[in-house]
Amino acid sequence: MGFVVTLFLHMVDYACTPEEVQQHFQSCGTVNRVTIRTDKFGQPKGYAYVEFVEVEAVQEAILLNESELHGRQLKVSAKRTNIPGMKQFRGRRANPAMGGFRSRGPNPFTPFIYNPYGYGKVPRMRMPMRYSPYF
Repeated sequence: MGFVVTLFLHMVDYACTPEEVQQHFQSCGTVNRVTIRTDKFGQPKGYAYVEFVEVEAVQEAILLNESELHGRQLKVSAKRTNIPGMKQFRGRRANPAMGGFRSRGPNPFTPFIYNPYGYGKVPRMRMPMRYSPYF
């Protein structure tokens, strides 16, 4: 399987079938797959994806922007892809439940004393170990 390029179609008529969309873009190049997105009830959402085998077919298909299909003007654009590294890291806020915050006492710079046993719990003494000959 080679490299596949995808187009995004907006304003697709709800009565349109994938075969009709494929026929509309057949002149641009070899259509690999047409996906019309639907909601949870199976009703079309009004947009679709057209997958082409050739990269050159996308430039041809973008020329069909604002062409009519079922009496509606299609908006054709290249599919947006997520570029690695574009999402910027946002620091997490301190979670008071994790003990990673400072108290709001008279001096805000005094650290919060973290109880390792949890709120309201005290350490319990364990039973002394019995003699074990294996160590």
